[in-house]
Amino acid sequence: MKKTIDHIGVAVRNMDDTIHFYENVLGAKLIDRYRSDAKGVESEIAIMEVDGARTELLAPTNNDTSPIARFIKQKGKGVHHIAYRVDDLDAALEELKQKGIRTLEDSLRINKHGRRLIYLNPADTEGTIIEYCDYPDGETI
Repeated sequence: MKKTIDHIGVAVRNMDDTIHFYENVLGAKLIDRYRSDAKGVESEIAIMEVDGARTELLAPTNNDTSPIARFIKQKGKGVHHIAYRVDDLDAALEELKQKGIRTLEDSLRINKHGRRLIYLNPADTEGTIIEYCDYPDGETI
C-alpha cells in the first residue's frame, strides 16, 4: 500500500511563540488553529504550511493528562510524530496486523477535519511515534 508523508507533529510549550517563528522565519501560513479536549488528545493544535508541506504544532492543554505534556516532560519539545497518509486506513490496519505491528487502539479517532487516524505502537516502530491517516471525504486540510 502506498504511503506518503501527510505531516510532521511537533510538541511545543508556547503556541504563540512557535507560530510566530514559523510565520516570520519559515514563511509558513497558518491553516487552522483549534483546541481538542478529547481524552487522549487534550492539546491545542495549529496547522502550518510551508510550500505545500504541513507541520502540526501541538501544545498541551492539560499538564496532568495530555500525552503531549507527557512527551515534553520525558523528551522535551520537538518532533513528536510523523504522519503517513494511506489510501484506506482499514486496509492499512489489516496490513499492519498481517505484519505483526500493533497499534494504540485507543488513539483511533476522527479529527475535526474528518481525518481518520491511529498511532502505531512505538514498541513496534523502533521508538518512533508514527500516525497512519486517511481522508475518507477527500478533504486534506
